[in-house]
Amino acid sequence: MDTTTTPAVIAARPARRRDRAVAVLATTAATLAVWVAAVPVAGVDLVARNGGTEQSVTAVAVGVSTLLAGLAGWALLAVLERFTARARAVWTGAAALVLLLSLLGPLGGGVGTAAILTLVALHLVAAAVLVPMLRRTARR
Repeated sequence: MDTTTTPAVIAARPARRRDRAVAVLATTAATLAVWVAAVPVAGVDLVARNGGTEQSVTAVAVGVSTLLAGLAGWALLAVLERFTARARAVWTGAAALVLLLSLLGPLGGGVGTAAILTLVALHLVAAAVLVPMLRRTARR
C-alpha cells in the first residue's frame, strides 16, 4: 500500500469527513421523519418486544440508534480503507448483510402489523440513505 501523502489526498480528507458526517446526519433525519409520519401523524402504536417485555419506540431511541449505526458504518468503511484496496465492495456487502440481519428484529419483535411495518420501514429507509451516501465517499 502506498503510504505517501500528496496535497490532493490531504485536501480530500476534510471533504470526505464532511460528506460522511452529512450521510450519518441525513440518515438520522430520514428515520426521524419516518417516525414522525408513523407515530404522531398516523397514530401507530410503535411497540417492540425486547426480551420478554414490550417497549415503546421513541424518537430518541430511533435517533440514537440510527446515529450509532451510521457512525459504526463510517468506522467500518474507514478501517476497510486502511486494510484493503476493495473497501467499497467489501463495505457494501457488509452493509447489505447488516441490513438483512437487522430486519430480523422488527419481523420477530414488532407488536402488531402497523408496528412491524413501521420498524421495517425505519430499517429500509436508514439503509436507503446511508449505504449510497457512504459508499460514494469510499476511496476509489
